[in-house]
Amino acid sequence: MGTKLGKMTLRSLFGKPETVRYPFETKPMPEGLKGHIENDMEQCILCGMCERTCPANAITVDRAAKTWSINRFRCVQCKSCTRACPKKCLTMRPEYQKPARHINIETLDKPEESEEEKAAKEAAKKAKVEAAMKAKAEKEANA
Repeated sequence: MGTKLGKMTLRSLFGKPETVRYPFETKPMPEGLKGHIENDMEQCILCGMCERTCPANAITVDRAAKTWSINRFRCVQCKSCTRACPKKCLTMRPEYQKPARHINIETLDKPEESEEEKAAKEAAKKAKVEAAMKAKAEKEANA
């Protein structure tokens, strides 16, 4: 028993320490770390698929208020929301979440579209409708 203790003591005296000076140094993130969810609100369409697939009910989508919220204390990092997102705006960042003393529900707001973006969307929508009407007219003419 004494030799084991002696080997362990010598190894810790002359080897590399297992710990780091935390706030100043951080260890590299382990392979496969799930981390935490991040949302790119520019791409998000507030469809609510992430909210419906979340098994922990950690995500809330409010279309009327144009907000997306996550309760990080409830999130179990299962990636269900990232797989369900049709726009792939949800990602799992391989970083540890910062410690908190109180439950904090993070809420993100959808940025307002500029007049140019609204006009471009309307033009694209109008072009799609016209193309569909033209295709329908050609189909009826050929039939």
